[in-house]
Amino acid sequence: MVERRGLMLVLSSPSGAGKTSISRELLSRDKNLFMSVSATTRPKRPGEIEGKDYYFVSPEGFEGMVTRGEFLEHATVFGNRYGTPIAPVEKALAEGHDVLFDIDWQGTQQIASKLPDDLVTVFVLPPSTKDLEERLKTRAQDPPEVVAQRMAKAADEMSHWDAYDYIVINRDLAQSVGEVQAVLAAERLSRRRLIGVSEFVSRLREGR
Repeated sequence: MVERRGLMLVLSSPSGAGKTSISRELLSRDKNLFMSVSATTRPKRPGEIEGKDYYFVSPEGFEGMVTRGEFLEHATVFGNRYGTPIAPVEKALAEGHDVLFDIDWQGTQQIASKLPDDLVTVFVLPPSTKDLEERLKTRAQDPPEVVAQRMAKAADEMSHWDAYDYIVINRDLAQSVGEVQAVLAAERLSRRRLIGVSEFVSRLREGR
């Protein structure tokens, strides 16, 4: 009876803390939550699909998108560039759909500067440094030198935890997914996202 504007749900964490696994579970359970698709200059990994996982572009093509103001946020991570095209996100929000972002602190701050009222942020922490390193090693996607780089960067990434609305310590995947679902459910009821609620309440008070 009352329409709702969509929201942007950001999950951030150091690499290996579990935000990607949480994101996948959320998307499988919630049909009104859609993953934001970023453009990137990094090479495609085995199994990744163009337009679903990322838009793979050249460094020159990426720079052109930056110049034209086509990104909601963009950043450089481990030598590769990542950015979120703004047009599909704005369209989804206007239609009442929620958009999930798996991005770092830099990208989160850029979004906050542009669309703060639509933003909900969650930082995912590992239960321990040892656990984080083991997760990175068992992913088997990155060589040892990259794992070392990610561990070195983790402390800096975790220092930004206090810039986020909610904190989830990922001891157990199912529990963590449930906690983020609770955040999403509550934020969907936020008064500022309900379109026409003032008129709806007026009709109720008038007995209509």
